[in-house]
Amino acid sequence: MSIRRAAILGLLVEVIFPLAIAQTPPAVTTLTTGTKLVIVDVVVADSRQNPIHNLTASDFSVFENGAPERIKTFEEHSASTAKAEPPLNLPPGTFTNYTAAPANAALNILLLDTLNTPLTDQTYVHNQLRLFLKNNPPNAPLAIFGLGSRLWLLQPFTADPRLLRAAIEAKSLKNSPLLENTARGDGSQSLSEQIQEVEGNNLTQTQVVQRLKQFEADHSSTASQLRARYTLEALNQIARYLGGMPGRKNLIWFSGSFPINVLPDSSLLGPFTDPFAPVAGSSDLFRQTTRLLAQSQVAVYPVGAGGLSTSSVYSVEESGMQYDTRTHPLDTFANNVNSASTENADNNITMQQMAEQTGGHAYINTNGLATAVTQSIAAGSNYYTLTYSPTDAVSDGKFRKIQLKLRRDGFTMAYRRGYYADAPPATSAPVEASRSAPNPAPGSPVTFTALKPAPPVVDAMHNAMIFGSPMPTQITLKVMVVPAAKKPEQTLLASNYAIASANISGPYQRYDVVIAADPSAIEFTPTADGGRHANLQFRTYVYTRDGKLINTSSRVREEDFTAALYNLALHKGLFLHQQISVPLKGEFYLRIGVHDVTADHDGVVEVPVDSVKDLPALAVPLLTPPLRRRSKEPSDESGVVNAEQPH
Repeated sequence: MSIRRAAILGLLVEVIFPLAIAQTPPAVTTLTTGTKLVIVDVVVADSRQNPIHNLTASDFSVFENGAPERIKTFEEHSASTAKAEPPLNLPPGTFTNYTAAPANAALNILLLDTLNTPLTDQTYVHNQLRLFLKNNPPNAPLAIFGLGSRLWLLQPFTADPRLLRAAIEAKSLKNSPLLENTARGDGSQSLSEQIQEVEGNNLTQTQVVQRLKQFEADHSSTASQLRARYTLEALNQIARYLGGMPGRKNLIWFSGSFPINVLPDSSLLGPFTDPFAPVAGSSDLFRQTTRLLAQSQVAVYPVGAGGLSTSSVYSVEESGMQYDTRTHPLDTFANNVNSASTENADNNITMQQMAEQTGGHAYINTNGLATAVTQSIAAGSNYYTLTYSPTDAVSDGKFRKIQLKLRRDGFTMAYRRGYYADAPPATSAPVEASRSAPNPAPGSPVTFTALKPAPPVVDAMHNAMIFGSPMPTQITLKVMVVPAAKKPEQTLLASNYAIASANISGPYQRYDVVIAADPSAIEFTPTADGGRHANLQFRTYVYTRDGKLINTSSRVREEDFTAALYNLALHKGLFLHQQISVPLKGEFYLRIGVHDVTADHDGVVEVPVDSVKDLPALAVPLLTPPLRRRSKEPSDESGVVNAEQPH
């Protein structure tokens, strides 16, 4: 069990409600200042893709940007039948996003992508997964996600084949509104092709057709960009969901295509067209997603959902009229062949790049999708983990290339090929305080001072706060929710921000929301006088049973910690108190989240209100000791407390 995982378990099992700290000050936790730790998982296989065991650190050499690095730690992991830890026995009204997972074992995730997959291929994927669960049921926990217009967690980690089969059957098959039908050769034609069939090579109509082609290309480009953004945002969410779980994760991703355009459309050459107009620009989002996947130790195994592919141009369902040289240019057939070939090559290259950059493997042009799942789980469950601290410790945000060399011949290695060195965290001016504050006395609860409420902001935490979406685990949370008032109230709390379109009205039940956050997942920046600074957001949202947002409580906290308060927080955790009004009548859910602005990390818990509405109120008052504010003197940005934060 890792040191950080043990610390999280210690925090969760400790009784933290009511919020109080023992009179005896705890021992000071020592952190390594400014140390970066790069984690690299590597799969070593022979020519038949059988895993190679019993290698040692001396068998490997690691290089970053061509410079040799010293291996700091080395560990071998083998396929294990270890069962997940039992769930925590939490008291009523207490919830957590901590996921019990097998120690020292890889986690496996299936992503069923209907957004980028034609309907016929979706059917084939489902049949292959049924075959996999029938013939090779996993002996380790498996999670299943579905991607349509948004990401859904269909089944949390489980090794129960019955639950996994139920999740597969529950994922409905749907046509993606952002996919073009012609991608599967169903014989349909665009408007420009239909006009060209009727009008032939008339000069005036040729100009009209060219403009129509440009319009169609622009529309296709918009659809491709939307698919790219939705897909990458979903991968972002998955990486955040897995971020608090230790070890390697194997993401087996079934997709018909991946909409990243890297070349201009050669079919749009002409006096009335711009061949570069349809090119989607998603490189920045791709880079961000790659960084998140690396931080969460996710290896991607893309699987071509269409199996063995052939060009739609040769399909018997294609209309032959569009290739009639009496009404169409001679090169129509050749252009369509080139277009289909380029599209297929782009998809294959993108999937290969994603696999290579994350240490996975791409399965392209194969009908054995069930076998691909079995091979991905086997390969990703037998691996080595090595770490090193880069000689170049400057965090400049640039890409660092990782290269591994093996002192034995005849073996192949799969590992992520680099990472982006995070830039130093940006600091902003702290909020002015109305009064200064002394250091807290022993026995005082560790919490944050309340600042003015802020309206909801659409930011990196937006997807994490969507009702029913996967709950990020980058920041481990323990939350207590209990009624705060014995009698219903007719008015909404002044600190709440109701959604105007929801038209909610009283009576309301007011609830106390107490959040305990794992401090090891928070990035604190040092101040000139030895304190620490944190920039955090806390949100509590109220949703109806059908996912409609009706009320929120949002706080932005940019806080300075004295050295004494910082040490207390390291040992006992960070605590926050909020209150939220919930309509008395109806079925509602609370979505409670913490966002570390500096590290861009999230933690979220979802709570059904029906499970807490009859609980007693808190037995002790929630005290809030004031914190010292930072003065306006320049901040010290020379170092970052990373506590061996992995990259």
